[in-house]
Amino acid sequence: MARSCVLITGATGGLGREFACQLEERGFDLILHGRDRARMRMTLDALHYPERHTCVYADLTSDPGMESFIEEIKKQRTLAGLVNNAGSGIWGAFERREIKPQLEVLHINLLAPVDITHALLPVLIHNRGFVINVSSLAGEIPLPSMSTYAAAKAGLSYWSEALRMELAGKVRVITLVPGPSPTGFREVSGMPERPGGTFRTEASLIVRQALNHLDHGGYCVPGIRHKLLYLLQKAVPRGLALRVMARYLGH
Repeated sequence: MARSCVLITGATGGLGREFACQLEERGFDLILHGRDRARMRMTLDALHYPERHTCVYADLTSDPGMESFIEEIKKQRTLAGLVNNAGSGIWGAFERREIKPQLEVLHINLLAPVDITHALLPVLIHNRGFVINVSSLAGEIPLPSMSTYAAAKAGLSYWSEALRMELAGKVRVITLVPGPSPTGFREVSGMPERPGGTFRTEASLIVRQALNHLDHGGYCVPGIRHKLLYLLQKAVPRGLALRVMARYLGH
């Protein structure tokens, strides 16, 4: 019999690569999505059985790329899981950045997961599968200098939690809400290096705790450090938090 497979978007690094490693250990075949073939090779090299897995290259910010990608994945009748991990962010004041990259941040972090999930739900429901939406603690508070990223992640978390209730008993939905992690996101987004690191948590722990929710779904803030940061975000008045984050992010 064919093994169940899981689609991971943004599998070329960071949490996506870690999801690939840990899901392979759980016996799943993988459909690995990315745009960078060289970095995808690095993901395959990190796996024990790369020959079992399929790589799909697509630009999720373009309509033709999204349509062909979804049509390809819908052919996978053994699909049992979806990890909406692909994401991007741009550091800098909203007024000073071009609008197209800002809209792409909204598209890849929010619109693409909604589109992909809706298209694949029939097979996921049939196979009683799961969806993991990789959101962020950035969605819990407005972020000056990363406004569109925070807005997209806030939308993703709210949508994911509503979906979890709607699909209870049909598909397990996990809303993964990590904080800072050494995944390379800071460098790619252009965010300047800042002192700190107190709240950083390793990708392996973040993914492991997300997968521990597979039996029932749920809202997952992984690790003690990220839970502490989450509680601080909730406890500090928004006005003060905004000033702190504006100063920290260099606004």
